[in-house]
Amino acid sequence: MLKVAAIVGSIREDSYNKKLAKFVQKRYKDRFDLEILDISVLPFYNQDIELDPPQEVVDFKAKVKEADAVLWVTPEYNASIPGVLGNAIDWLSRVDKVMIGKPSWIMGASMGKLGTVKAQAHLRDILFAGGLQSPVLLGNEVYVGEVHTKMDEEGNITDEATVQFLDQVVDNFLAWMKQFKQPAYV
Repeated sequence: MLKVAAIVGSIREDSYNKKLAKFVQKRYKDRFDLEILDISVLPFYNQDIELDPPQEVVDFKAKVKEADAVLWVTPEYNASIPGVLGNAIDWLSRVDKVMIGKPSWIMGASMGKLGTVKAQAHLRDILFAGGLQSPVLLGNEVYVGEVHTKMDEEGNITDEATVQFLDQVVDNFLAWMKQFKQPAYV
């Protein structure tokens, strides 16, 4: 089964983005194995320790390396990605650079009308940077705007149009991933 590492850009326990990741994990559990990684345990990136990082960093990078793809679920802070997400990306982009060539897809939720449009645009740019070079599923961005009207307290998406859109994006993601599973021809 396809292994996907989810990196949520919010460490708040009741985060809408964390709930969105858990909804995806639960709804599509028979289609792929989604593990939500905890970035709250990562220390601030520090070049002085990058060659001998703490165990939390080693474990985090190993889980990303073992995954077939990464799902980024980001809120929008000040029209960009949150600092904790940038910190996780900094660790991933250094030394063994475990993101190079690893497929990514992006979604996010906010209480605003536009969802996380600006944060996702910035994240796509970042994922194309030299230390990451992650191919990104384009044209299937998930911007869950006004999420507080589309999700119940338990994190279930109650808006049928949003659920149908997620179903289509997941179908597109899985079809896109098949190209990464094709054998290389010599």
